Amino acid sequence: MTMTVIDAPAPRLGGSGGGSQQAPAAVVMVRPHLFAPNLAECGDNTYMTAPRGDERAVAQAAYREVSIMADRLTDRGVRVHLFEDTGRLTPDSVFPNNWFSTHDDGALTLYPMKARNRRGERRTDIVDTLRGQYAVTHVRDYSAWEQAGQYLEGTGVLVLDHDTRVAYVCRSHRVNETLLRQFCSDHGYRAVVFDAVDRLGHPIYHTNVMMAVGTDVALVCLDAIASDLDRRIVRDELEAAGRHVISLTHEQVGEFAGNALEVRGSGAALLVMSSRGWRSLSRRSRSAVDSWVDVLTVDVPTIEHAGGSARCMMAGVHLPAIAS
Repeated sequence: MTMTVIDAPAPRLGGSGGGSQQAPAAVVMVRPHLFAPNLAECGDNTYMTAPRGDERAVAQAAYREVSIMADRLTDRGVRVHLFEDTGRLTPDSVFPNNWFSTHDDGALTLYPMKARNRRGERRTDIVDTLRGQYAVTHVRDYSAWEQAGQYLEGTGVLVLDHDTRVAYVCRSHRVNETLLRQFCSDHGYRAVVFDAVDRLGHPIYHTNVMMAVGTDVALVCLDAIASDLDRRIVRDELEAAGRHVISLTHEQVGEFAGNALEVRGSGAALLVMSSRGWRSLSRRSRSAVDSWVDVLTVDVPTIEHAGGSARCMMAGVHLPAIAS
């Protein structure tokens, strides 16, 4: 298949508050007490690996990694809404960005999930907390689509350019293009849809594994995009939006270098990436990224066994503040 561009209403540059909306100043994180890789996801998540150690040691290590990461973000001025998950039925709860997203027009959006045991991650207490502390004007709930086998797993499959209102999406079993069109119509985005595969030729399950878009820099594995034409289109889109493009290799994607999120700390943007991903970049690439944005590396090796990394662990809060 080739590139699909799904049109939407004209983009709203800079969102409602002016300036870039790309880096949220707050994030939601979930700290699991009984973490384990989700076996229900291993069919198409080729980045999962088996952790060493017994279940209790793995769970304790994951708990520590989330705690330390949350503290490091807080120390840099990022507001962290940290929630606890003490249950055994939601092994992927540490990745909240897949079941909801927030937007600068006040929308809070809920998504349909492919794995049945992920559907319990949707929590009314998280939604209620955000509604109590931010100006949530409406909730868009697409979750019923999962009953018909149609999925759109949040900002796992949607890599959003909040400024130019472009959604980058690689096709997978976790993306229903009819629902994607509905998302674009409801939220005012234009989707750029393409096929992307890992180094073994398997479709990449979530776009945010291979791609991250910040305010000034974008990390993307162009080699993963199946079509030469689609590669050029994605690069052209990013550069036209003013992004400096850092091209990743398949090996660097396997080290989670593409699974990064730009947030805003005390007066400065921070690109949050795992230490493993950062180490995989060439010295030249690290120098280039450093010249455009401060980098905050975090150690999350246990979490990465589940096939996701630092970006997946944060759901950005783009909601407006409540008017005083």
